[in-house]
This record gives sequence, structure tokens and C-alpha cells, in this order.
Amino acid sequence: MAVQKHQFVIDDNGKKTAVILTIEEYEKLIEEAEELEEIRAYDAAKAANDQAIPFEQAVDEIERDRK
Repeated sequence: MAVQKHQFVIDDNGKKTAVILTIEEYEKLIEEAEELEEIRAYDAAKAANDQAIPFEQAVDEIERDRK
């Protein structure tokens, strides 16, 4: 297992205020956060026990509500 070194931005008092990530680490975190958001949305939809509707109908309703 590789040990990852992280770089931090610190303020004048030595307090960590930010972290510097590689693009790969950043993209992986974003991907994982988006996946978690999708899982939570799925779980919420399942818990709501709403009746399923066809995709096209859902799109039509969303677009109608935007007007």
C-alpha cells in the first residue's frame, strides 16, 4: 500500500486552511461524491413509495414545471 503525502496551505498561525490534491485525486473524490449523491437519491425515491412513471412523462412534467 502506497503512503500518500498531502500538501496543505497554512495561515500565519500555522492552521491548515486548504489541501492540495493531484488532479487524479480530485477527480476520484468528485466521482465518488457524485456516486454517493446518486445512491442517496435512489434510496430517497425508494423510501417515498411513489408510483413509477415512464421516463418521457417525467421529462415532460419537469419541462412543464420549468415554464
